[in-house]
Amino acid sequence: MKGLVDKQLLKNFSYINGSWHSSATEFSVTNPANGAEIIKVSNAGVVETKLAVKAAKAALAMWSAKSANQRATLLRNWFDLMMENIDDLALILTLEQGKPLAEAKGEVAYGASFIEWFAEEGKRVYGDIIPAPSNDKRIIVIKQPVGVVASITPWNFPNAMIARKAAAALAAGCTFVVRPAKQTPLSALAMAELAERAGIPAGVFNVVVGEDARGMGEVLTQHPDIAKFTFTGSTAVGKTLLSQCATSVKKVSMELGGNAPFIVFDDADIDAAVQGAMASKYRNAGQTCVCTNRIFVQQAVLAQFTEKFAQAVSELTLGDGLVDGVTIGPMISAQAVSDVESLVSQSIAAGATLITGGKKDPAGENFYQATILTNVTNDMPIAANEIFGPVSPIIAFDTEAEVIAMANDTEYGLAAYFYSRDIGRIWRVAEGLEFGMIGINEGIISNAAAPFGGVKQSGNGREGSKYGLDDYLEIKYLCMGGLDK
Repeated sequence: MKGLVDKQLLKNFSYINGSWHSSATEFSVTNPANGAEIIKVSNAGVVETKLAVKAAKAALAMWSAKSANQRATLLRNWFDLMMENIDDLALILTLEQGKPLAEAKGEVAYGASFIEWFAEEGKRVYGDIIPAPSNDKRIIVIKQPVGVVASITPWNFPNAMIARKAAAALAAGCTFVVRPAKQTPLSALAMAELAERAGIPAGVFNVVVGEDARGMGEVLTQHPDIAKFTFTGSTAVGKTLLSQCATSVKKVSMELGGNAPFIVFDDADIDAAVQGAMASKYRNAGQTCVCTNRIFVQQAVLAQFTEKFAQAVSELTLGDGLVDGVTIGPMISAQAVSDVESLVSQSIAAGATLITGGKKDPAGENFYQATILTNVTNDMPIAANEIFGPVSPIIAFDTEAEVIAMANDTEYGLAAYFYSRDIGRIWRVAEGLEFGMIGINEGIISNAAAPFGGVKQSGNGREGSKYGLDDYLEIKYLCMGGLDK
């Protein structure tokens, strides 16, 4: 891999129990910008997944017995190594995922921030002493690690989605098994190499990479030695995995799909709103679960916002993420492009107006032009479905009550955004929107200190923040009696 300083970060075997495991078959990891093969990766399956679970179970007692300070030191080592190797990690990420190199560096730093955060937050797993109903008793509440944690993570953030789950799990005293997306296994394996260098013991952090999504997923959701399962991905897949977890009543957290509204009121700072919409919509070519999906603009500022937004979109540079100056990379696959094309064409047929873009780009098979549609209604395919691509549908509205109703008219409830300078309106709208995260005069809301997660069919549980450890802990009640004798 040209440009990679530390060649040992490019791995092509699963990492199980502190060792690199090969398999009988391989699959190719390709660069979505040009289709070129990066490397062949050993194709793990059900057998290797079960080995990883076995290793995590065997390591659990040792890891959970370590003090919070001891675990924090090792996690801090891991954080330091990720930041020291940020350039190499970003290069690997861009090659397998496609996002511009600057975005890839931002993702690595974002992922590492969760490791740093939970290294410290793990020291603050507090219990309680509760006043007892009688003098001969004492009621004590303690928190303990839930056990072995299994995870399946997506291709759109192949570093950060693992880091924010694994960091919380390890800080809580759990051991961890992850199956990353087959499109982007290299970032996960590089993280495993750095975890080993950081001194994290064998069996504590395991990565199994393979194409058998169904078989490996069944192990991770149904194995009796797994106590908790965590998933980031589509709502449809999440529902299947959730039902599989029910057979053994596992603790589950799900971060699923979104259909984020971005609302611009007539009292907003329009330039700031344009800037926020650009950051929220076109980051990672629109392939994020918290991306703006529907842009609602109040009639009085519709023309002004649309003109300025279209100008900003025209300044985006589409291309290979390794090329200087590129601000928007490829989509993950030709199928992803086809899905977006279909939503756009159906919506135009239903009456939407194409302002810019709306087609594949000559840059390559997986490139789709940054697109704006106007005269969109909330029931058109482009508004009713999660786009997961670089398309902005603009919907006009008249009143505050109307736009809150339209924004909430979706099965999803992950993220929402709105711009206003009226403090009363800010409180009314923030409380009225049925979403787990709200950006107010801000288009980028994710950080390690904040609870990330949604409501409705966007999932359950929270990642990051002081609340992020809760899903990896069990509450145990201790009743001490006979104390008056």
